[in-house]
Amino acid sequence: MTVAGTHALHSLKTTPNAHQTDPVSVAPGDIAVGVVIGRASEYFDFFVYGIASVLVFPALFFPFVDRLQGTLYAFALLALAFVVRPLGTLVGMAMQRQWDRGTKLTAALFLLGSSTVGMALLPSSSTVGAWTAITLLTLCRIGQGLALGASWDGLPSLLALNAPESRRGWYAMLGQLGAPLGFILACGLFAYLWGSLSAEDFLSWGWRYPFFAAFAMNVVGLFARLRLVVTHEYERELELHELDPCNPKELFEQQGLNVVIGAFAALASYALFHLVTVFPLSWITLYSQQAIGQFLSVELAGAVLCAAAMPVSGLMADRIGRRRTLGTLAILIAAFSVVTPWLLGGGSVGQDAFILIGFLLLGLSYGQSAGSVTSNFLPRFRYTGAALTADLAWLIGAAFAPLIALGLSARFGLVAVSVYLLTGALCTLLALRVNRALYAVRD
Repeated sequence: MTVAGTHALHSLKTTPNAHQTDPVSVAPGDIAVGVVIGRASEYFDFFVYGIASVLVFPALFFPFVDRLQGTLYAFALLALAFVVRPLGTLVGMAMQRQWDRGTKLTAALFLLGSSTVGMALLPSSSTVGAWTAITLLTLCRIGQGLALGASWDGLPSLLALNAPESRRGWYAMLGQLGAPLGFILACGLFAYLWGSLSAEDFLSWGWRYPFFAAFAMNVVGLFARLRLVVTHEYERELELHELDPCNPKELFEQQGLNVVIGAFAALASYALFHLVTVFPLSWITLYSQQAIGQFLSVELAGAVLCAAAMPVSGLMADRIGRRRTLGTLAILIAAFSVVTPWLLGGGSVGQDAFILIGFLLLGLSYGQSAGSVTSNFLPRFRYTGAALTADLAWLIGAAFAPLIALGLSARFGLVAVSVYLLTGALCTLLALRVNRALYAVRD
């Protein structure tokens, strides 16, 4: 039964007059399903590219340099999507003002799917030459970044606003659950292909299959989200909460500080995000004796642990507050950063422990990292403010994390990873303190 049909039936059963015109409320659970499916498909794209940046792209697109340098180049292109993401957000909001939310979302996810499939069809450097192959890969990555920015639909904000006040931490967690689910699918698919194919077959055609699968997931995610945003009840709720684009210049003039505070408040979680998903795979590939297939299995176990920890983060946030939860986890992440060199440099046992502990902390912190201070925004700024806050958090916290961590640790040792992660944790604590000083705590 469709969403509209479900609500219509609910209205007939619960109102004495079938012709009553009172608004039908939107169930948070319905929103949550669309948010989880949509985000899982986006994160699947994201992690497929991240894993391929380590296992595939250095050999196919950067064979003219050594493996370390090729991986650094691939990580630079990974960061490029986050650099252009804010531009995609602004373009998408201009499209939404010109047409509507459904048109914008369809165009954004079509661009995302086309860019991802384009990667699956790319020729290697040995076929068309290095510069041509790299240019094509770069254009596809820019397309992904623009599409991810433009695909903001406001559903996470609507989910938080429609959730019961005593359970907002729980419902905020649901939107973030797409991250471990997307990683489980991407990592599991790569692990299967890596273990089932010869090295020659994997680099020739096997690595392309996850990118085709990503396109299929984008189609599923598109319909899951369109099912919500073009339905009358949801359009009315989005308008009621003023979840529509505003003038970005006016936003930054009046509440630009909130964008900065919101981005830095989530920095510990966003920095940890790449340091336990993409970076460790590159370190193991370059500097460890542990088998790649075995390590991918450990990362899969870590992602399951991350997904299991997210509901706990929701319970914590509803009990002690979302900001206090973020602050507590930032302190734990800071402690984790101190032991990082001993874990990653401690052989397979230490490396596995790094992954499992890191994913556990990621689940607890990332589950509450989105929109932790968006209540600071005036209603008419919340839609655009939440989107640009997330874009800035990704840019300063996660975009360059694999590049910086691998580049510095290769030269100065794993202590560089500790410094990077510790800096993120301290920025989170500072941002939360500034927010507390400027605003009354509202969780």
